[in-house]
Amino acid sequence: QVQLVESGGGLVQPGGSLRLSCAASGSISSINRMGWYRQAPGKERELVAAITSGGSTNYADSVKGRFTISRDNAKNTVYLQMNSLKPEDTAVYYCNADVWTIQGPTRMLLNYWGQGTQVTVSS
Repeated sequence: QVQLVESGGGLVQPGGSLRLSCAASGSISSINRMGWYRQAPGKERELVAAITSGGSTNYADSVKGRFTISRDNAKNTVYLQMNSLKPEDTAVYYCNADVWTIQGPTRMLLNYWGQGTQVTVSS
């Protein structure tokens, strides 16, 4: 079993910054892609940013130049630095990861979600 635990959400004024963290734990052999998604009220969940194990990144157009995704492979942790926040960034942010899990003598590649952390941008 693998758990993803997010932290770092909260209330921030427009133009402010927040840093989200997501730590993976459990029966982990290795982690491929890790990403952050968000879901605002009444809207579908959307990809914000993703990063491969090798460090390649991609971002939603709406956050390019403002958000930075990074990871610490030794700690199985992914980060999302969010700068110049706007009210439209308000959402629940979810961590997602493709994890090679240890299943006895074998490995299985499974996808996991965190429980989500609320980010509210408001004056």
